[in-house]
Amino acid sequence: MQPDQRAQLYIASISLLAVLIALISQHLYDMQPCAWCVTQRMLYLLIAVIGLIGSRGQATRTRNAISLALILSVALAGITAAIYQSQVAAQSFSCAQSFADQLMTKTGLESALPWLFGIYASCMDARITLFGIEYAYWSLTLFCLFAIAAAYRLSCLLRRNPY
Repeated sequence: MQPDQRAQLYIASISLLAVLIALISQHLYDMQPCAWCVTQRMLYLLIAVIGLIGSRGQATRTRNAISLALILSVALAGITAAIYQSQVAAQSFSCAQSFADQLMTKTGLESALPWLFGIYASCMDARITLFGIEYAYWSLTLFCLFAIAAAYRLSCLLRRNPY
């Protein structure tokens, strides 16, 4: 397995672990998610799928570059969502009709998989801390680490002599 594929597999695994921790927090510790929380779950799952696909099979420069660029793009979307959740949405009483709320309801994810994508709290009510740090900031940190890792591996890949 090439280093680029290994990095994608690690990113995918950690991403799935983040979703598992969120589900344990929700279902065992009654920490109900808001629209932005479940949107970030969706982004983590998307990163995991891209990473798992990118880490499998015959690796080519092009394939690795595409999957790393996609991981980087989704991680940047996750950074944006986490910043918005912590700085804007957490200050409002309702997430109703926000981009995240509309995304979850119009795609049907909220009703199809309510145990995973159900919106059960307002953004203000979902301000939960773990070790004194809000979940949104933990998520922001993880998305930043994914973006850095993907950008680093992508830059290593693009600097290599193609011949």
